[in-house]
Amino acid sequence: MNGVLIVDKPAGLTSHDVVNRVRRMLQQPSVGHLGTLDPLATGVLPLVTGNLTRLAQFYTSSEKTYEGAIRFGFATDTYDSDGEPSGPAQTVHVSLEQIVELGKRFVGLIEQMPPPFSAKKIHGVPAYKLARKHKEVVLKAVQVEIKEFEILSFKDDRASFRARVASGTYMRSVAHDMGQQLGCGAHLESLRRTSLGEFDLSQAHTLEELSAVSQTPQSEEMFIQPRRLLPQFPCVTVSDEIAAHIRSGRSVNLPELSQSRQVKVFAGQRELIAIATRIAGTLFHPRIVLATEAAGQLARVKER
Repeated sequence: MNGVLIVDKPAGLTSHDVVNRVRRMLQQPSVGHLGTLDPLATGVLPLVTGNLTRLAQFYTSSEKTYEGAIRFGFATDTYDSDGEPSGPAQTVHVSLEQIVELGKRFVGLIEQMPPPFSAKKIHGVPAYKLARKHKEVVLKAVQVEIKEFEILSFKDDRASFRARVASGTYMRSVAHDMGQQLGCGAHLESLRRTSLGEFDLSQAHTLEELSAVSQTPQSEEMFIQPRRLLPQFPCVTVSDEIAAHIRSGRSVNLPELSQSRQVKVFAGQRELIAIATRIAGTLFHPRIVLATEAAGQLARVKER
């Protein structure tokens, strides 16, 4: 089964846990995800299955949106509510106006220190593995982009927010840094990803929903229509002859797309067979081939 499936990840599971569960549900060994979510976080987790796992390379810089809550009063070693407090709790004496003004400092291109419990590597070892062993974690600040950061409310010691960020941004670090600047400490209490790239919660399914239909024909309805993937690339439907050339890795002429740099190539309405790149004029070469001739024959049989 080749496709893209959006899971509404529950709290308490790693992204890899979700991948393993879906592998078992679909009886599909080739399953990957398009963007890690921390165990604490919930929401949009796009999964790619079968040959479409090769599309992951096009989503490494996808924009993401989040909703969540920051708790002020103490920091934690993981920068979120799963960690241990870094010190005693403090009384929070700040207003909504102060939180809103502080939030504005984090909009735009900023230097951000990744959390010590993160997948950032130090001499090839993920930082979180060193942090769990209480070893020194020395990370470097990186430039990230926060395109929107809106404080929605503030009550007692908790602020709710909405954010739109570029890839590589840690909302845990935003929470931690806000607490440092206020002098009272803070950590990320909850986080929900509402979109990644072209995918959002309206397309997401819970693991329970997927489990209920995983071995039935209805499971195919949960996958994203392939023509909706990578909307920045135009679609082209090719003849059987051209499809055969593309499946064998040969360059082809696509005169109707002479102004496009990269295109999605389809055989029929649903079978995405390649992402092709224009090399000169109307000549396109398959950058990645997603379907073999055998797969194409099977798809045509199903269409009949």
